[in-house]
Amino acid sequence: MTNETLLQHRRELHTHLTDELLPFWTARTADRENGGFITHFDQYGHDSGEDEKSLIAQTRSIYTYASAHRAGYGEGALAELARHGVEYLLAHMWDSEHGGFYWMTNRKGEVLNDQKIVYGQSFAVYCLSEYTLSTGDPRGVEYAQKVFDLLQKYASDTSHGGYFEMFHRDWTLKGPGAAGGDRKTLDAHMHLMEAFTSLYECTRQTIHRRKLLEVIDLLTGKIMHPIYGTGVPQFWADWRVAPQIKFDVIWGWDRFTEDGVKREAEDNTSYGHNAEFAWLLLYALDVLEIPHKTYQTQLLNAFSHAVDYGVDWEFGGVFVEGSHSGNVYDREKEFWQHAEVLIGFLDAYRIFGDEKYWRAYETVHRFVMDKMVNHSLGEWWPLMTRQGVPIWTHMSHSWKINYHTVRSMVQSIRRIDNLLIIS
Repeated sequence: MTNETLLQHRRELHTHLTDELLPFWTARTADRENGGFITHFDQYGHDSGEDEKSLIAQTRSIYTYASAHRAGYGEGALAELARHGVEYLLAHMWDSEHGGFYWMTNRKGEVLNDQKIVYGQSFAVYCLSEYTLSTGDPRGVEYAQKVFDLLQKYASDTSHGGYFEMFHRDWTLKGPGAAGGDRKTLDAHMHLMEAFTSLYECTRQTIHRRKLLEVIDLLTGKIMHPIYGTGVPQFWADWRVAPQIKFDVIWGWDRFTEDGVKREAEDNTSYGHNAEFAWLLLYALDVLEIPHKTYQTQLLNAFSHAVDYGVDWEFGGVFVEGSHSGNVYDREKEFWQHAEVLIGFLDAYRIFGDEKYWRAYETVHRFVMDKMVNHSLGEWWPLMTRQGVPIWTHMSHSWKINYHTVRSMVQSIRRIDNLLIIS
């Protein structure tokens, strides 16, 4: 790896971000009639017409525009888009009676699903904290703190630690099984770590620091596999490993069997989640001003598993998921895992200096730029065969939005800049 190689990769990332990716979104998403964002686009980039605005898509869009503005892109236009999204979020998705944000509205802002899902609340904290950090508008952190307080009041499990995740509108816990009231997940707690990091960066309040440290200890002590250091997807309330099932309210399009239970449900880990967890942990440690060596073993386990078993050295890119011990279960190529491992492998190379992480980064970078980016439009294909042929062809819906792809480019460019300074 040389400075010229770094600069070449940086140029490619920057061109993609500024000439393709951001223009795809800024040209399409703002709903000037009803507020908020239109988030469903077909393979041609046309509005596919779904009459919904999900909490996850609205908050992730706000985060995307606010964070890209804070990183120096958009000449102010991205801050305006973030403000546009916040106006809708507060006016139409905030529950003024019970607090928290509704899970789903239609395009006009009428509530379709009034449940309180912690996964969505975490992204509200994340995007609103980032919005205040990037624009100075105090409304963001005001509502981020309101959601944080509600989570402590209603969702915190004082017996076993962590947070329950599925609630009715009035914050009463939902039932067991597919309703999800008796389970906890890696996904929600990882994003709570992410959210509490941004909240603490914004407020520097002791309570936000303490709760962030609690989530980190939970992730490293209970949620990551005790032997392999890899992510375990689902647990019972007392942190016994639970079979991974499909919830009634879902936030992804993972491939499940007809009975709603994943194959190898209790021995299943995502290479993308492991790399994402590790770089988000590093981000949290930086904000907390804690040396990363404090968690060096955990970081090394998560990063090395993603490289050693997840990277497809034959066709490029990264696989979807496999066993904790290394057997690959799903060799398809999904957009978000690629976005997260690009950031993660650059962080791993920076802190460990092992060339395998740079080789892994290059392998994924090349697959993304040559196969996964739909250059005719600027966004990424959502799911591809191992060889790089699109399986799903939509450009966006409630679960595939700009958060992973734009963040990946912004954060990867930042890390390459750091490597250029170091070298």
